[in-house]
Amino acid sequence: MAGTGGATRPYGPTDQTNDFPEGACVNQSFDRRRFLALVGLGAAAVTGSGGLAGCTSKGTSGDGGTNAGELSRVLPRYIPNTSVKADIQSITGKNGASSDPIFLKYPDSPVTTVSGVPGKGGSYTTMTPLWGSIPPSSGNPYYEAVNRALGATFTMQPADGNTYGDKLPPLFAADKLPDWIQMAPWMTTKLNFAKAVGEKFVDLSPYLAGNAIEAYPNLANIPSSAWAAGVWNGKLYGFPVSSTGFNSAGTYFYRKDIFDQLGIAADGIKGPDDLTALGKQLTDAKGGRWAFDDMFGGGGAYAAQIFKFPLSWDLDSAGKLIHKYETEGMLAALDWHQKLVKAGYVHPDAVAGNTETDQRFRSGKVVCHAGGVGAWNSDDAVSGTSANPRYNRQAFKALSIDGQPEVEIGSGAGWFSYLNKRLSDDQIKECLAVANYLAAPYGSKEWLAVNFGTEGDLYEMKDGNPALTEKGSKYVATSYQWLASPPSVVVPKAGFVQVAKDFGAWQAQAVQYAVKRVFFGMNVTDPAQYATIDQPVVDTITDVRFGRKTLQDYKNAVETWRKAGGNAMRDFRKSVMDRYGTGLNS
Repeated sequence: MAGTGGATRPYGPTDQTNDFPEGACVNQSFDRRRFLALVGLGAAAVTGSGGLAGCTSKGTSGDGGTNAGELSRVLPRYIPNTSVKADIQSITGKNGASSDPIFLKYPDSPVTTVSGVPGKGGSYTTMTPLWGSIPPSSGNPYYEAVNRALGATFTMQPADGNTYGDKLPPLFAADKLPDWIQMAPWMTTKLNFAKAVGEKFVDLSPYLAGNAIEAYPNLANIPSSAWAAGVWNGKLYGFPVSSTGFNSAGTYFYRKDIFDQLGIAADGIKGPDDLTALGKQLTDAKGGRWAFDDMFGGGGAYAAQIFKFPLSWDLDSAGKLIHKYETEGMLAALDWHQKLVKAGYVHPDAVAGNTETDQRFRSGKVVCHAGGVGAWNSDDAVSGTSANPRYNRQAFKALSIDGQPEVEIGSGAGWFSYLNKRLSDDQIKECLAVANYLAAPYGSKEWLAVNFGTEGDLYEMKDGNPALTEKGSKYVATSYQWLASPPSVVVPKAGFVQVAKDFGAWQAQAVQYAVKRVFFGMNVTDPAQYATIDQPVVDTITDVRFGRKTLQDYKNAVETWRKAGGNAMRDFRKSVMDRYGTGLNS
């Protein structure tokens, strides 16, 4: 649902590194925009159980790309919607990255993008995640209003996002999946998804590939590159949700109001040494203020930006596959963060594993922290300024250890929804028409209906933007948006226009440092027998970064990981790369 101050998209966990769920402010522009030839396996799934699923040598080119012809046949044609103009246009960066367009207020005359009611009176079950309070399903005026607009009955039963992935394996095993379900790729690792996807879900290729998408103009407004990661085994299965032109793991935040009070210029902070010096300057333990919360991230998700190691695999200078665990950058990052902790610059609750980072940040107990950009929004501004009118969250410009920043980007969309294969052809077409309605762009009448329900009852216009009423706050929740959504845009909420502008300005500079790593945009499923070998290393990383174990302990854990399957995974990944390319041409 639209509900923050700079990006309208469904929000999820901010420490997930595989697909970088982000979402700042209010995100409704998933412009993962241009399909740059999408050479390489791109989206044809590769599985480690029984070989390379659905991939053949047909169409292999000599430039590292394979199945390019197959991909071009199944991907929908991109037909951009030009009926709504943003106040601040997207900025194009490196490697196909681009910032999200910014709307400072909702258009005065919302456009109509769907004529009539899309549904035919069908009834469908759904399953979507929700981070936050789950509203009642029965008698919910928001669900009733949206279902009326859709012309079909969708039983919305959001599940706790924190445990959502754990609910999926039993449903798959018992074949009790709903008609329409949302899953992020990182939730599929325990599902043998490359095999299951064809058994459980509808192949959308015949309905949407190429020019067939013209029947669904709002879906056609989603760039081809966002659809690519929804392709498995050479067929299109997933509707992209939460697509954006800049899909990154997160960033480093600071309290600008405190910096201003102390006369600190944020632009002078460019790398880890500057942050270390800042730690001494900001920390006043007796006064209850520490410079930092966690500055590392689970598995190094945020430290990777500064120390330039990959979020997963990369190619070294000799072209050999190397995992992030094996990089000098990871060792340097662990050493740096451990020294911050031992110097007393990191809040003790963070060291103890307490994850209430935002509360400490808003209260001023910590001045800087690393996190997903979903934390930077108008809801945060409302909470922060209610306690301190001067509260001002900002993000550092891209940081690096060598003065040459790199921000690793993920594929066109990090979330996808799927239709159950048991649906009839007529039901599939009805759901496609509904998806087209749900994907109506920001600035349309349909977008307001999907995200806010009924005007005057569940929302009203304030300062040119939709705002939930007290009743709306009780019943409206991010739900339908997980089934299908338009490209992301940045918009203000609750009058915090500057938050949207600030987020947009940060994103516009960050896209200039975008980099792709090996296997970009490729659905690669590692052999199932190695699904658990990472956890001991992840646990050791946590202990080392917080000073409870040594760097040698980490090196030992990595060596154990190699013997337990890390080297075997490297061999498997090399076979994928040799046969299907690196993904770096996508």
